[in-house]
Amino acid sequence: MAAAAMIGVTTLRCRHHRLSPCPRATSTVRSCTLPPRCRQFGSLTLHPSCSAASSASALHGCPAAELSRVAAGKTGFMGPASNGAAAPHLSPLPDLRRRLIAPKSTGNADATTGSSGLLSTIVGVAHLLVSLGIIVAADKFLKQAFVAASIKFPSALFGMFCVFSVLVVFDALAPALAKGFTDFFEPATLFIQRWLPIFYVPALVVLPLVVRDVPPASGLKILTITWYTALAVRKLVKTQLIPAEPVSKPSPFSTSETWAWAAIFVASFGVAYFNPTALGTTARTCLPFLLAATVLGYMVGSGLPAGVRKVLHPIISCALSADLAAVAYGYLSGSGIDAVLGDYLTKAPSNPGAGDLLMGFLGSVIISFAFSMFKQRKLVKRHAAEILTAIALASTFSLYSTAIMGRLIGLEPSLTISILPRCVTVALALSIVTFFEGANSSVTAAVVVLTGLIGANFVQAALNKLGLNDPIARGIGTASSAHGFGTAALSAKEPETLPFCAIAYGLTGVFGSLICSVPAVRQSLIFIAG
Repeated sequence: MAAAAMIGVTTLRCRHHRLSPCPRATSTVRSCTLPPRCRQFGSLTLHPSCSAASSASALHGCPAAELSRVAAGKTGFMGPASNGAAAPHLSPLPDLRRRLIAPKSTGNADATTGSSGLLSTIVGVAHLLVSLGIIVAADKFLKQAFVAASIKFPSALFGMFCVFSVLVVFDALAPALAKGFTDFFEPATLFIQRWLPIFYVPALVVLPLVVRDVPPASGLKILTITWYTALAVRKLVKTQLIPAEPVSKPSPFSTSETWAWAAIFVASFGVAYFNPTALGTTARTCLPFLLAATVLGYMVGSGLPAGVRKVLHPIISCALSADLAAVAYGYLSGSGIDAVLGDYLTKAPSNPGAGDLLMGFLGSVIISFAFSMFKQRKLVKRHAAEILTAIALASTFSLYSTAIMGRLIGLEPSLTISILPRCVTVALALSIVTFFEGANSSVTAAVVVLTGLIGANFVQAALNKLGLNDPIARGIGTASSAHGFGTAALSAKEPETLPFCAIAYGLTGVFGSLICSVPAVRQSLIFIAG
């Protein structure tokens, strides 16, 4: 803009009339903006027809007496006053200065702002990658250590409680250090919070492959038990309304993000259709479009009206989108939906699918919960006894109520035993059923996912109907009955509940494992189940 103003000045065709000398400017802001040919040995010459803006810029640094002479019409500035007309009014001189000089500074400011904005974006992305990379690396290290030590307890839960304990110790000894740690990992925690539900979706996408071996009548009974006990556990947990600490909410999805993922889906779907082994295996070739379908389903579901989301949670729309993409590709390619879903979640590190990629972040997700727990440490400390008691009661009630309901509705004893730990996260649920003979681990995994599905879709409506309003009750009630799926669904809309969801998410499985490890408890559950 400053360059354009200077070009306009130089193109004026003018006769120069001498003005009185003006002192030379000594700063950049007060320097003359006219071209060199209009400056003669410290004097400025101006044409009568020169614009006010140009003249004003030429007058920078002139003494007050000289300015008064110009205002009185004693120079050729804009021509002499004719017919006794008053000389041009020059009182808005600062405004005239801003017309020519402000655009120059504004242009520089815009350029500076643009470059600084680009730099801050690059630094922000680097910060996110480093903080997220550290969490992922910690998760991988813990997994390898637990495998080497033959420890069956989930390594991510151990990592979550360890990080939380370290932060609490730092907060007691050096609060600034604890704050520095939480601030450093803030980008990673916000990223995980933004995408949290899709990390739990793969088990839901392949659910049709798991439940086909369960008889329809038994499936209906299991669904009844799941629905009833999930609501009963939530109703069991009641706490006093206590304001939670404010929590940062992730940014909504933009239109450009949606279109970008849509383009990835279309392009990769076409590649997979024309060359199913373009990336070496069908699982790798299908990975991009199945991942894009999963992400698009979550984006679209998150943008649905609030009334629709009460019935169709984004987690459900996310899973449906991936399943529809699998159906379409299976039909067009002739491979069938079973083969495509098998490629979605292969459980083979050497040949990962889209579901394997997403579930690979689950450990990192669980470890990141420690930072959310730490932010609500005051509430956690204040209600520690209440939280632990509620979780212990909820875990015990879930196990025994499932056994009682299975007996009452006539569910086969082996299936009843298999679904006992349905309110526990999958890793610990599979560990719990090993205490019982004749349990079907595939049914256990399927029912855990089904429980989470019901919790994710109806969690908020059920909590509102039961009158559970404070974040402690909502977090503990949700995670105690719907584990990871419920945690992801509720915390996506109510981030302040995430710390209490995380505590219940971990401790429910721990209490369940401890209870079922007692022989008397196992025998009582087997007796009730029949």
